[in-house]
Amino acid sequence: MTANSKYPLVSVIIPTYNRAWILLEAVESVLSQTYENYELIVVDDGSTDNTRLLLKSFQDICVVSQENRGVSAARNRGIEAAVGDYLAFLDSDDLWLPEKLDSQMEFFKTHPKAMICQTQEIWIRNGKRINPKERHRKASGMFFERSLELCLVSPSAVVIKRDLLKDVGRFDEDLPACEDYDLWLRIGAQYPVFLVDKALVIKKGGHADQLSALSGLDKYRIQSLKKILASNMLSKEQRKKSVAMLRKKCDIYAAGCMKRGRDEEEAYYRGLAETYGSGTDE
Repeated sequence: MTANSKYPLVSVIIPTYNRAWILLEAVESVLSQTYENYELIVVDDGSTDNTRLLLKSFQDICVVSQENRGVSAARNRGIEAAVGDYLAFLDSDDLWLPEKLDSQMEFFKTHPKAMICQTQEIWIRNGKRINPKERHRKASGMFFERSLELCLVSPSAVVIKRDLLKDVGRFDEDLPACEDYDLWLRIGAQYPVFLVDKALVIKKGGHADQLSALSGLDKYRIQSLKKILASNMLSKEQRKKSVAMLRKKCDIYAAGCMKRGRDEEEAYYRGLAETYGSGTDE
């Protein structure tokens, strides 16, 4: 980190849990940034491997340790420790290319009213590069309706003005997964999410400990949709689209429960779809 008042300070937050086998690459990709005015905060979420020993070899980073509470709590703890006016997140299995922060901070310089921007990504799965499908194509601006189906914003790709989270809130610590989907919905309902159209993040996938590999993720997306429908932040059209997506996801999840003989859970989600179909919110 280089203190320089000419350039805004970016607080970079890496949450990690038992990722010593890959964490070093993520840390070094931050330390290799051409943008020099940043602080790096690694939040060790109760790792039981040699993560702590690995991090002792770095003198210029802040290490925060806590009991295992999940990725949302780890990111929020990093936000609490951060002092920068801009926040950036990097998952411990992803990498940044050297000009990532430079490109985004230049964007904020030329677009001072912007509150959040992200970059394109290079996807690597099981060591091989893959091309995202059309439905994963990133947009720029107001795309709340498109983001209802699946997450179109990546934690590792964003830089956020700190004040934005004061408005919409932080990561929901009650969600063990899809916590990013939940936050991006709250942001995207009110603010444009801009795209720096360069692939500056290497997003790795295919390993067993990824949260995105968990089954039944729609259950958590449904929770997020219920939350945002209970808020007062949606326009009439946004609300209509959100209800339609909640019902669709409830039907899909209930069908999966039926196949697996989870009768009570199936009944709950079918009833939930009907409740919103009748125009009544829980």
